[in-house]
Amino acid sequence: MEFSGGGADGEAGRAYEQAVDALLFFRGDVADHVEAMRRAAPRAPMAHVFAAYLGLLGTEETRARAAGEEFARFRADVDHSAFAPRERAHLQAASVWLAGDTARAGELLREVNLTWPRDTLALAVGHQIDFFTGDGDALRDRVAGALTAWDEQDPHYGPLLGMFGFGLEESGQYGRAEQVAREAVARNARDVWATHAVVHTLEMQSRFAEGIAYLDARTGDWGGRNMMAVHNWWHYALYALEAGEPGRAVEIYDAVVHTPQSQGLALELLDAAALLWRLHLDGADDAIGPRWGPLADAWAARADGPHYAFNDTHAVMAYLGAGCLSEAEALIADRTAWAGRPHPGVTNHAMTVRVGIPVCRALLAFAQERYGRTVDLLMPVRNALRGYGGSHAQRDAVQRTLVEAAVRAGRTETARTLLSERLALRPSSPYNWLGRARLAEQLGEAATAAAYRARAEALAAPGRTALADAAPPTPR
Repeated sequence: MEFSGGGADGEAGRAYEQAVDALLFFRGDVADHVEAMRRAAPRAPMAHVFAAYLGLLGTEETRARAAGEEFARFRADVDHSAFAPRERAHLQAASVWLAGDTARAGELLREVNLTWPRDTLALAVGHQIDFFTGDGDALRDRVAGALTAWDEQDPHYGPLLGMFGFGLEESGQYGRAEQVAREAVARNARDVWATHAVVHTLEMQSRFAEGIAYLDARTGDWGGRNMMAVHNWWHYALYALEAGEPGRAVEIYDAVVHTPQSQGLALELLDAAALLWRLHLDGADDAIGPRWGPLADAWAARADGPHYAFNDTHAVMAYLGAGCLSEAEALIADRTAWAGRPHPGVTNHAMTVRVGIPVCRALLAFAQERYGRTVDLLMPVRNALRGYGGSHAQRDAVQRTLVEAAVRAGRTETARTLLSERLALRPSSPYNWLGRARLAEQLGEAATAAAYRARAEALAAPGRTALADAAPPTPR
């Protein structure tokens, strides 16, 4: 695109295209290219817009604040009337997002693509906003609405298909999602977001043996140095859990998900907490061992304020897993006090009030073995969980907490209903059949429970076979 505000437009333009390409393929050099833009054209608005977006995409309060301060200095020092309409539109979207109105920023970027459907940055950033706000339909439709304006031979058409595939998956259209996402991977094997979309479609259908084989066949393309590697390894660990192999999940955790070299990024700590919490729910505390403590310390070191409710719930998981109930209670108290004050136009305020605080309180009740209280807190919000972001697969940790609490609390009818819902959607999930078995045992139906356990074992067997043939993860 053309740039205003600088005399080195050619160099800045090349850096911009390189930055967009790096963003689409989740390469770690994206920030280097954005900085090159700013050096080449320090008064070009898109260089500063891009830097602001990067400061926000990590869902980290400190980075967002620093990006906002830098962006404000730029805006105060330039003549906005000299900028092109598209640049001004991006400036507004970045400003609104930095001010906390994530949802409105997504709407503004959608308006950019109505006029400029080939604005890749608006599509890519808007897509991530849809993910952060849990809007599955927008994840699908934002990209779908722009596709016909693109030449299918464009090198960025493939990444758009990967985004579209993920949106289709999050809106429940698994067959079409898999087709589109696999096409994106076929166009570029290193499209890690498209790989992620394929992995999600298999996860949501409990096709975990296929998922293991799919990832194993392409480890060199997705499993190395890129900003999605940890998350895609997390998905691999979920497949291992479904196959009944918690040891392999822990092996992945140690090698990739949370290591001594981890930088404490919120998105990676989130994956770490979610994986250990699932292991905890599955009764694999012996396999977890001492891992909760360092993870809780990493969350505490962040000293995050109220910025993204989805992150808050995972910090609470880490604190509770480590036995740090006072830290969990302090976080909940802080967010409750913050939520009690008005914050007009701050998307996270509604997320925190409607979902974040109830989920955090439910997790605390679960850790205190007040399982009935956990059920009472989660049942009213279980169908509203998408309202605080993440994917179906990520939010399932909370849904599983509800199921486990219902079973442990002896809420037989609630547990039966929840497990019936899960089996209707995912009849090939060993986890769901094991839940039915435990419920049958509670009711004294030994023969039925044994049949359900046998069913779960038969379903898990192909995944175990796939894992037996898989190479161990390469430590990062």
